[in-house]
Amino acid sequence: MPDRFTAQRLYNALQHLLILAGLGLMLSVPAWLLAGGIGVLWVFGLVLMTLYLGARIPARLVLAHSAAGLLHPHQAPRVYRVLEQLYRRAGLPGAPLLFYVPSRDLNAFAVGDARDGGIAVTEGLLQTLSLRELAGVLAHEVSHLRNGDTRVMSMAATMTRLTIWGAFLVQLALVLMLPMVVVGEVRMPWLELLMVGLAPTLSTLLQLALSRNREFAADLEAASLTRDPLGLATALETLERRQGLWLTAVFGRQTPGWFCYLQTHPSTRERVRRLAMLADQSPQRPEPRPSHPDEPLVISRPASRGHRYWLGRHR
Repeated sequence: MPDRFTAQRLYNALQHLLILAGLGLMLSVPAWLLAGGIGVLWVFGLVLMTLYLGARIPARLVLAHSAAGLLHPHQAPRVYRVLEQLYRRAGLPGAPLLFYVPSRDLNAFAVGDARDGGIAVTEGLLQTLSLRELAGVLAHEVSHLRNGDTRVMSMAATMTRLTIWGAFLVQLALVLMLPMVVVGEVRMPWLELLMVGLAPTLSTLLQLALSRNREFAADLEAASLTRDPLGLATALETLERRQGLWLTAVFGRQTPGWFCYLQTHPSTRERVRRLAMLADQSPQRPEPRPSHPDEPLVISRPASRGHRYWLGRHR
């Protein structure tokens, strides 16, 4: 199993670098056409500045928009015990923070990074998953925290937005040049026009591919942290059954092959397949029996907090 983990990590890292290189290339096209080499330097300077500032935006700003409340250890002792063990295995500093979102949606997400962050879970997720399944989901989010995936995706989104804006400016300049093209003073730059037209679409597709890559990597790390790949696989199948109904209503039982390229997450089938391959190469672990099987995962819910509460917190 270590060999499988190492090979998969290297594969994911190579994909990650290639996708980022592709995003950089797409961003360079409109920047070069607008201002040459200076334009390229300017836009990449903006990307670095955004990445720097984004790393200093505290996690509480995200929580302020989700009406989240802070779950204390005494309110969810079983969940916190699992989360503390995952933090230790991941080598994350500080005590874990768990946030509660009063939503019926089945969702969990990481906010911030290893230095200033935590994990938010919804009421729907807590009501639906077992502790074993929830452990796999929490390990997935812990991996996002450890690898700084929220910052990486923020950088990719910035590069895509700059590409779209740059392409718009280039197209606007070409429209203003039309009178000179008509009188024959300037030729229509068809190749440049084609490149600029394709750059925003390709950049968006690369951003989505990067998101799927980071999800695969987080699945891999989660399996390593819990040492139970099937726990996460079962959770993914449960979420797919509950949340994949709208896809079935639109496309039928089989979604089109091209649809996967428009999603931020890989297909559940492929994720489960990879996790099952890891489980086949690891010793089988029986599902742990909780010491208090009748005890709910969350004993009491925190009150929802508004913008004023979260913006006033130091952490």
